[in-house]
Amino acid sequence: MSRFVHGDDCVVDDDATVGYGSFDEPTRVGDDATIRAGSIVYGDVTIGDEFTTGHSVLVREGTTIGDDVLVGTKTVIDGQTTIGDDVSLQTNVYVPTETTIGSNVFVGPGAVMTNDEYPVRTDNGLEGPTIEDGASIGANATLLPGVTIGENAFVAAGSVVTEDVPPGTLAVGTPASVQTLPEPLEGANQIA
Repeated sequence: MSRFVHGDDCVVDDDATVGYGSFDEPTRVGDDATIRAGSIVYGDVTIGDEFTTGHSVLVREGTTIGDDVLVGTKTVIDGQTTIGDDVSLQTNVYVPTETTIGSNVFVGPGAVMTNDEYPVRTDNGLEGPTIEDGASIGANATLLPGVTIGENAFVAAGSVVTEDVPPGTLAVGTPASVQTLPEPLEGANQIA
């Protein structure tokens, strides 16, 4: 049976479930967490300090989340995923199994990541995207399986990323093409 181990000053709303399911490893949550109503965090999840959810968030088993991470309302993290520190996942983001998200990353509302190159047609295994440190993903962007978004890169809203995005560049369009990052978008995110 799963257990829930937490640090100091954690607030878990009455309608939230932490430690869902039967897993050998408990759910571990650091200090100063806020987990809002309707959220479900499975067992075998490790979360750092200053974790905050919106309402009705789902975090599946095998997920590791760093410090100072915001997971917006109705966002789904489908397990076997690693998320770094100082990350902001906005409302309605979908993060599939086998995804890696670095630190200081922003993912806008409605962004969708995928991990199955040919859904239900072949069994090639699952490979989610990798989002490197400092990258930003705009609202309603779609990242296809196995793509890497480079450090400090920026994916414009509504873009469909089918190939890797080099560090410090802008991906825009459907399918996304890589361009020089405009000067106002240069540098690191200001999340922390």
